[in-house]
Amino acid sequence: MANSIPVPNWKPAQLPDGRTLEGRFVRLEKLDPTRHGDGLYAALQGPSPDPKLWDYLPWGPFPDRTDFDKWISAHTANPNSLVYCVVDKATGVVDGSLSLTSIVPAHGRIEIGGVLFGTGMQRTPKGTEAVYLLAKEAFELGNRRLEWKSNNENARSKRAAERFGFTFEAVFRQHQVVKGKNRDTAWYSIIDSEWPAVREAFERWLAVNNFDESGQQTKPLESFRVSPTS
Repeated sequence: MANSIPVPNWKPAQLPDGRTLEGRFVRLEKLDPTRHGDGLYAALQGPSPDPKLWDYLPWGPFPDRTDFDKWISAHTANPNSLVYCVVDKATGVVDGSLSLTSIVPAHGRIEIGGVLFGTGMQRTPKGTEAVYLLAKEAFELGNRRLEWKSNNENARSKRAAERFGFTFEAVFRQHQVVKGKNRDTAWYSIIDSEWPAVREAFERWLAVNNFDESGQQTKPLESFRVSPTS
């Protein structure tokens, strides 16, 4: 969208209020360190943790539970982020967390960040549904732009952004220093005019008829965004 194009009847987006977001596989609850702390620690630092989970994040890992508790208290107290806990609806087990962050209602801009998925939800529909639920919430709040940012060396995060339907925009060189190392940051976004098609792809992929009896997908998510004529 060119800078000269007006935005008629623009109203700032609403702030997220932390309401529980219900999906078919997962439920997103506002993260409460007291209520969710044990489950989240088990998911992220349990007996079989993802060895690469913390590689590109500004915090962690936390082999010491006391350090984890201090971090989660500070993480949830950040006034510019709303952290959600991912709860498996079938089992009630906490599987991870993610956030709505970089919240700028005046410009209708918001980001999905702080994605921490334990091994129990990686390569399952639960991770995709968690991102879908937050993206849906972001646009229903009136945002014009949803962002996703990755360390440019984090191939796994960049692949996820593309799979979810985010558009690559640019790399901000020497954007940050994280854990004593340079971070070039890759920026991705979905804008409001793109969201209906992205939303439809998510919903068609998550539908019951896209999974076989063993729970495996029938068609990949990207296939639902391909035009029938392409």
